[in-house]
Amino acid sequence: MTTVVDAETRALRRARRTIAGQIAVAITLVVLVAGAISYWVLLRGQESEVDRQLDYTLGRGLDETPPGCVWLVTPQGHVPAGPLPFTLPSPPPVPHDGDVVTEEHTLDGMVYTIRTVNRGGQVWQAFFEQRYLIADRHQLLFGLGVAELVVLAVAVVSGYLLASRAIRPLGEALRRQRAFVADASHELRAPLTRLHTRTQLLARRGRAATADLDALVAGTREMSDLVDDLLLSAQAGHERPQLVPVPLAQLAAQAVEAESVRASDRRVDLRLCRSPGLEDIVPGVPTALRRVLSALLDNALGHTPPGGSIEVSLLNPDPRHVELRVCDTGAGFPSQNVERLFERFAHGTNGEGRRFGLGLALVQEVVTGHGGTIAATGSPGSGATFTLRFLRA
Repeated sequence: MTTVVDAETRALRRARRTIAGQIAVAITLVVLVAGAISYWVLLRGQESEVDRQLDYTLGRGLDETPPGCVWLVTPQGHVPAGPLPFTLPSPPPVPHDGDVVTEEHTLDGMVYTIRTVNRGGQVWQAFFEQRYLIADRHQLLFGLGVAELVVLAVAVVSGYLLASRAIRPLGEALRRQRAFVADASHELRAPLTRLHTRTQLLARRGRAATADLDALVAGTREMSDLVDDLLLSAQAGHERPQLVPVPLAQLAAQAVEAESVRASDRRVDLRLCRSPGLEDIVPGVPTALRRVLSALLDNALGHTPPGGSIEVSLLNPDPRHVELRVCDTGAGFPSQNVERLFERFAHGTNGEGRRFGLGLALVQEVVTGHGGTIAATGSPGSGATFTLRFLRA
C-alpha cells in the first residue's frame, strides 16, 4: 500500500508541475504580447511626434526658433543660432518644387530624423535628434523586462497553486479508491471472523448442527450483500439508496445472535436489552445498519477481556427518536482521544488495537448518512459506550 501511495504521490506531483509550467508559459506569453503591443504603440506615438515637430519647424522657417532637439538648415542660415552639433550631410536629390524626403542618419554618434524639402529651388532640411526618444524606448524595454521577470515568478507561484486546486479532485478520487479497498477489507473481516468461529465450532463438535449451518448461510448472505453495497458505493455518480422502514431491534437481535458464539468462545457476556413499549422503526438501509451493529460489536469484543460483558440496549429517549447503545466493560479509551476516535487508520494502544480504526470511521459515515448522530464516552480501564440516535420512521 505504501508503494502505491508513493507512486500516486509522485504522479500527482508531476501533474502539478506540468500544469504549473503550462500556466506560467501561458501567462508569460500574454505579458510578452502585451509588452510588444506597448512598444509598438510607443514607436507609433514617437513617429507622430517627430512628424509634427518637423512639419512645424519647416512651416515656421527661420523666423521662429524650433522646439528643442530640432534644427532647421536653409541656404540663408540655420536656427537655433550657434554651431551645429553635427556635421551636415549631403542632401538627397529633391529636383521638383514641393518634393519631400525623410530619412534617418547617424551623425557624429547620434541618430537624427532628417526631412528635406524643395522650396522654389532651395533645399531646406529639418533635423530631429532622437536622443530622448531612444532613452524612452530603452526605459520601456527595461521596465518590460523587469515586469516579465516579476510576472514569471508570480505565474509560477500562482500556476502551482492553481494546479494544486485543479488536481485536488484527482487526488480525492485516488484517496477514495484507496479508502474503498481499505473499507472492503475491514468490512469483510467481521463476517469472515464469525464464519471462521462457527466453522471451528462445527469441527470441534464433529457434526453439522442445523442452527450453525443456518448461521453460516446467513453469514455468507451478509457477505454477498456487503460486497454488493461496496461495489455500488464505488460507482461514480451512483444514486443514493432508497430508505425503507427498518426494525432496529430486530437487526440488533440478529447481530447479537451472530456474535454470540464468538462472545461465548471469549467468555464475554453479550446481551440485548429493550425498554418496554419500544418504538424501533427507523428509515434506513438494512444492510448498512447491519454493518454498523456488526462493527460496534466487533469493536467491543476486541476490547473486552474474558469475564467482561457487553450490553446492547434500545430505548426511546423522546417521542421522535430511537437510541441504541453498545456498552462494554473493556479497555476503554482516554477522554482526550474522543475527537479522533472516528478518524480513519488511527489506532489505540489498548485491547486488540482496533478501538481506533477504520470500522468506527465507517460507522460514523453510515450513521451520519442516515441523518443520525453517534457519541462515544469512556475512560481507560472502565469500558466504553457508543450511543447512536436515529429519527423514528
